[in-house]
Amino acid sequence: MINTPQTDFEIFLVTLPGLETYLYSEVTEQGFRKPKIISGGVTIRGGWKDVWRANLVLRGASKVLARIGEFRALHLAQLDKRSRKFPWEDYLSPGYSVKVEVSTNNQSKIYHEGAATQRIEKAIHESFSAKIATSLDEADILIKVRIERNLVSFSIDTSGIALHKRGHKQAMGKAPLRETIAAMTLRACNYKRTEPLLDPMCGSGTYPIEAAEISANLMAGRDRRFAFEKLVGYDAVAVQSMKDNWYTRDITPHYYGFDQNKQVVESAQANAMRAGVDRACQFTAQSLSKLKRPEGPVGLVMVNPPYGIRIGDKKMLLKLYSNFGNVMREQFSGWRVGMITADKKLAEATKLPWLQPSPPIPHGGLKIWLYQTERL
Repeated sequence: MINTPQTDFEIFLVTLPGLETYLYSEVTEQGFRKPKIISGGVTIRGGWKDVWRANLVLRGASKVLARIGEFRALHLAQLDKRSRKFPWEDYLSPGYSVKVEVSTNNQSKIYHEGAATQRIEKAIHESFSAKIATSLDEADILIKVRIERNLVSFSIDTSGIALHKRGHKQAMGKAPLRETIAAMTLRACNYKRTEPLLDPMCGSGTYPIEAAEISANLMAGRDRRFAFEKLVGYDAVAVQSMKDNWYTRDITPHYYGFDQNKQVVESAQANAMRAGVDRACQFTAQSLSKLKRPEGPVGLVMVNPPYGIRIGDKKMLLKLYSNFGNVMREQFSGWRVGMITADKKLAEATKLPWLQPSPPIPHGGLKIWLYQTERL
């Protein structure tokens, strides 16, 4: 028997391992129904309007997957037959290319992922006349298939390009931080939207821009396109109404970014302008040694320094981290500090009173940790 959703189905909000609890907090704040933490994300229940809204508003999700149906299959011939009977016309619009991605476990009789992918793609092509893309990058629609204990579950990637790509950060440094990580680490540091935010090594400006957007309550996905726009049932008027009825806030211009590279600072300012928060953000070309505390209330310093694995010399980095710690103690009394790094020794070189570091977060082939302090 094939089970497919109507108006209430499971929606899987994908995030990086280690960030699930912070995404759950955001999902709860946004009022999504029945949130539940699982490995690699959060599940909710809802309909297509919830799918659209999740893509538009969530800052910590990297993908939004809609569970569209499931059936049992014990062998490839059965998988082929039931895939051909699946009501693809209820979800897929003609003219768009499709790619299937299968994952299985050893508790299923169908264990060959490549063979399963080939059968399902052939079934979709022959039963629905869909063009099958040659690679994931070329596909208009990605269908993710999970085979677990002989249960075949179909989900559609409704996001398309990963959601950390908001569409504003066109100019990037050597090792840009994903906006999703920035948003969730700000949440982990209990960032309050009314307090100043400063990044002394801002690169492309991710932290000041993300904090300013959070404070202004801007939709994360307001300026980008999504894969759900290519699916049956997409209602452009309804989605535009969500955008039009979304409320934003006036914000205090107290988001600061510093970098010793003038060109990098200019790029960060351009990114802030594209995001519409340039009036709230101030980017300055300045070395760390000259950093001074801004006038006004205390706030949060968030920094993503070089790690030494891909960028920079390790001895120089130990000195950089040591200098960073000195500046924080001398200039930022009363402020809190949050720092991302991939090296415990670099964190220790700051000699700052770090709390217990976060669980490891995978990022660009590395594992990174969030370190944070209470008020200095």
